[in-house]
Amino acid sequence: MTELADRTAGHTTSPAAKPGTATAPARAGGTPAVDVAALGEQLLGKWAAVRRQARELAGRPELHKIEGLTHTEHRERVFGQLKVLVDNGAVHRAFPAEVGGSDEHGGNVAGFQELVIADPSLQIKAGVQWGLFGSAVNHLGTEEHHRKWLPGIMSLEIPGCFAMTETGHGSDVASIATTATYDAATEEFVVHTPFRAAWKDYIGNAANDGLAAVVFAQLITNGVNHGVHAFYMELRDPDTKEFRPGIGGEDDGVKGGLNGIDNGRLHFNQVRIPRTNLLNRYGNVDADGTYSSPIASPGRRFFTMLGTLVQGRVSLDGAAVTASKLALKTAIQYASERRQFNASSHTEEEVLLDYQRHQRRLFTRLATTYAASFASEQLLQKFDDVFSGRADTDEDRQDLETLAAALKPLSTWHALDTLQECREACGGAGFLIENRFASLHADLDVYATFEGDNTVLLQLVAKRLLADYAKEFRNADFGVLARYVVGQAGGAAIHRTGLRGVAQFVADSGSVQKAASAIKDEAGQRALLTERVQAMVAEVGSALKGANKLPQQQAAALFNSHQNELIEAAQAHAELLQWEAFTEALGKVADPGTKAVLTWLRDLFGLSLIEKNLSWYLMHGRLSMQRARTVGDYINRLLVKIRPHALDLVDAFGFAPEHLRAAIASGAEKFRQDEAREFFRQQRASGQGPVDEKILLARAPRGDKPHAGKSGKSGKSGKSGNPQKGRSPRG
Repeated sequence: MTELADRTAGHTTSPAAKPGTATAPARAGGTPAVDVAALGEQLLGKWAAVRRQARELAGRPELHKIEGLTHTEHRERVFGQLKVLVDNGAVHRAFPAEVGGSDEHGGNVAGFQELVIADPSLQIKAGVQWGLFGSAVNHLGTEEHHRKWLPGIMSLEIPGCFAMTETGHGSDVASIATTATYDAATEEFVVHTPFRAAWKDYIGNAANDGLAAVVFAQLITNGVNHGVHAFYMELRDPDTKEFRPGIGGEDDGVKGGLNGIDNGRLHFNQVRIPRTNLLNRYGNVDADGTYSSPIASPGRRFFTMLGTLVQGRVSLDGAAVTASKLALKTAIQYASERRQFNASSHTEEEVLLDYQRHQRRLFTRLATTYAASFASEQLLQKFDDVFSGRADTDEDRQDLETLAAALKPLSTWHALDTLQECREACGGAGFLIENRFASLHADLDVYATFEGDNTVLLQLVAKRLLADYAKEFRNADFGVLARYVVGQAGGAAIHRTGLRGVAQFVADSGSVQKAASAIKDEAGQRALLTERVQAMVAEVGSALKGANKLPQQQAAALFNSHQNELIEAAQAHAELLQWEAFTEALGKVADPGTKAVLTWLRDLFGLSLIEKNLSWYLMHGRLSMQRARTVGDYINRLLVKIRPHALDLVDAFGFAPEHLRAAIASGAEKFRQDEAREFFRQQRASGQGPVDEKILLARAPRGDKPHAGKSGKSGKSGKSGNPQKGRSPRG
């Protein structure tokens, strides 16, 4: 069995590999070595300086979550923590320079993503105040609104809410029932919730702290409904904290997580607000009630206004990746120190991370986390390009919204899966709140359904894929379409008859090595992952062809019958985006050792996707049985290669002890294991330890076995009862 050697204070290095496996990253031994510092810098991305500042804040004890508080105490603590953010200049970045901001949209989100390290409630509470409420005023309002309200929002003088979701309508924002009807006689909007299902629900800051809100309602003027618009509304008297006349609400109470946020419900009974409280960047009502908008199409106007939501999705995507990194650093550190079972030695127990199954459960998720991290950085840069105005066309915004809708579901689902798997991989210790897995899982659970339900978001992605697929052939002539149909038919025939599989087998000449080479290289992985997306989209697109010409009910039924395939295609597309982001990041790695290890990790991610969908590849004839059989074996070979570098790969995440705050990642386990091993070593050396009954049984002559419970004495008269006889040579 191998030994653990100290690398730096508070850290340990990976054990050297066993005979017959890849060696540890011996700098003089010719094997690749990871440049941890350079890799860490690459992972921090474009806004590395902002992330460092945010992590410094997140490492402060005054911002840390204290477990065991009541939800009331937790809420009070988190609201106080918001003031710490204000005092440290952590909230101003995205706001206009004329009101004290710095117009730094990407850096702003990068900083907020890191706050999940301190307390997810703090991250989301800050996101409600500045990323939703403040952002809505900033992006949907005009300069007059900015001057009037943004300074107070930035300073926390005006704590606020983003009141969009209703009890009866969550994802379907276009159908919300709250109305804002214009009264030209008084130049006011009358905001009203006509029934219980129209109450604004799950609204952060609504239960206690919110003094104002951006309320989304159907704008009605001169008898015409112009769709959903945003209105600024004062909710409470700043002195008494009581609701203003016509406004009421309830506390949502204790939740499954994020109990530092005072979620609540709001309702309005003919509440009058000034005409100028309409955030009118995209839609205005004159004094006489005339409506105007720079965007003629109601549908396009609606989606443009909802573009503010994309910031929340980008924030959640990055925060989920950060949580996955925290979990994996803790679990892999622990697994490199914790010993259990002595399968390969009579005297030494195995390190958990040397077990293949343990590597499978952690390294595959580590590979996915790297892929998600690189994809998240691309999403953040796209977000910054759009919101800074550098690339702000309609197509750019659609691309951003589609990318966010694709990546946010994958990263949030992955975070929950990773937290649970890491919890289980750490056994009972992982279930202790002090090691944070259970707490983070509870807090991040809702990430899968807010800022856009994950399944609904993937459906939006699928519709975009279908639209792009249809657009390719919208203006094609008959000859182009005929060639496409022939090509599709020919391809389908090849796959259905298994000719492709035969061709693969012939090409491989029955060689496992050739079969593995065909799937492990970059081009092979890209072809398999891309082809799956293309085939799935084409199959659904063909099935839905002509749906727009059917009566509404029939078209909806046809679409519904293929909904599952649509969502699976969107997920496959998002996974391809992550793989491409990982591959692109590899091209930016200068250090050869780091590049080699990251390539293994990228291959592990790609082949894990192929293995997960192996039935599809086989059923659709994309892989021969010969090549399919090599996928699992090659994954296992990659695990052995990655094993010596596992700690380097998680150390590159750059978390200090004040970020992890997990007892099992502190080095305490290594101390315990070393203490235990030294105890037994000394006991063996002294020769005074008890004899294992199994040794006596093995040493005794056949037919002369000692009886259990006789303290080593044989069951026959005349035989020595000396327990020293038959002792193992190891002592």
